[in-house]
Amino acid sequence: MFKKINYLLLAFGLVFFNACTDDFAELNTNPNQITSESLKQNKNHIGAYFASMIEPLIGDQIEHNLMNDSFVRHLATPSTFLGTINNTTYVPSWNNPYMSNMYSKVMSPAKQVIEIAEADGEDMFVQWAKLLQVTAMSRVTAIHGPIIYSKYGASGDVPYDSEPNLYNNFFTDLDAIVSTFSANTDYVQFKKFDAIYNGSIPHWIRYANSLRLQLAMRLVNVNPALAKTQAEKAISDAGGLITTNDQNFDLFLYGGIYKESRICFSWNDTRMSASMESILGGYEDPRVTAYFEPVKDPSLVAHHPDFPYLGIRNGAEMLAKDTRIVMSTISEDFKTVTKRRFFDAAEVHFMLAEGVLRGWNISGTAKAHYEMGVNASFEYWGVGGAAAYLADNTKTPLDYDDVTVTGATNDFVSRITATVAWDEAGTNEEKLEKIMTQKWIAAYGNTIEAWVDHRRTGYPKLPYNYQNSSKADTGIIPADGFIKRMLFDQNERTNNPTGYAGGVEALGPGGDLVSTRLYWDIEGPNF
Repeated sequence: MFKKINYLLLAFGLVFFNACTDDFAELNTNPNQITSESLKQNKNHIGAYFASMIEPLIGDQIEHNLMNDSFVRHLATPSTFLGTINNTTYVPSWNNPYMSNMYSKVMSPAKQVIEIAEADGEDMFVQWAKLLQVTAMSRVTAIHGPIIYSKYGASGDVPYDSEPNLYNNFFTDLDAIVSTFSANTDYVQFKKFDAIYNGSIPHWIRYANSLRLQLAMRLVNVNPALAKTQAEKAISDAGGLITTNDQNFDLFLYGGIYKESRICFSWNDTRMSASMESILGGYEDPRVTAYFEPVKDPSLVAHHPDFPYLGIRNGAEMLAKDTRIVMSTISEDFKTVTKRRFFDAAEVHFMLAEGVLRGWNISGTAKAHYEMGVNASFEYWGVGGAAAYLADNTKTPLDYDDVTVTGATNDFVSRITATVAWDEAGTNEEKLEKIMTQKWIAAYGNTIEAWVDHRRTGYPKLPYNYQNSSKADTGIIPADGFIKRMLFDQNERTNNPTGYAGGVEALGPGGDLVSTRLYWDIEGPNF
């Protein structure tokens, strides 16, 4: 009898258990949880990647501040890193992480977005991801030259694109991006993921066109016909260019710190450069108040008391750090900013001014665009006095005296004789020098393209390194020359040897040295 009851209970239990398990999944599912289907409906499964791809576009200390910021003479270091034998004195002592960062933080997630978005028929997200890829890799190639792009993600040793092929690929990708965006200007699905333009497709079109113009400008000396074709395509596109500050691409910091603020105030590793002191001081440029802080000790600026700012010569013979941190810091305002300049109207107007000099089909004169560029920069930085500044035809940059040492150590005589006021009677070279000098000043905070401009045009006429420690195994820089590029990511030698060898071959006779000119860096006059 006992066994019979047990069997009955067991049978009842099995029936009850099966009934429970039939509803188990439903009863134990949170009705408010995020499902893969709801992620797709809200585009989160592809849109969530974009903030993390945009944030790292401007590098940090090694790959930005101690590289292009220093090479183009915007900021300088008071620190004697590695006994002063390092990137700033033309010895590439750090394996620059920008290339690897752009592959891991932009190219890789963008590739995933593209694959998912293509499978879901979300072509707008495909093209947005490709635009960020072009943006990132256009900056990587400005540093290294040939890079992996068209074959990115291939298995085994991955080949590098030569620079001519790379720029053709950029232009082709921009064709598809602008075409797709232009056919969908009322698309709203970017909005929740877009801290730059709040989902505005017309603004992203302006950026894509402006980026095309920038890439075309790099090629003016090596391939003027292609440069003209691509520039005029950007200029004539119905979507327009970034021509006013409300259209700027300002890089949102996503809650992070302005990196130079940490480098300057927390680490005391960066200060105003001597070139900024020379140029801003000589021109009495009001933007200095937005860029830098005056020195605290007035005796340091007794040689120009009306301009209480002091900089460090790039590639200086360095002293103990404490003797140099008294120089001007960047502005205290950078401690609290939430965004930074990435691509603005001033840069576009300076490019248009140069394009007029080169005979491109552009509305307006070189003088008009030059002055619009200066005005846009003054407006962006919130300073007045642009009209008087533009009218000045007498002031020139100051000579530099390093007051922390005796004698002529680190001093220089300015090589710049150009004034600010436009001179219609000047030669094209003289006009270009004015454009490039003002473009250099306006580029503060985002110096990749300023370094490109300096290499391709020779302007502004910046001082050479006082300490030039370059050596044969990484590339000799002449005493009256400037560093030309950075070495490839050295991990490529072992992880991608065949691809690396192809990249070195594509550089030409110079090879993987800091002295090797990039494809567009042609020696000789600009016209």
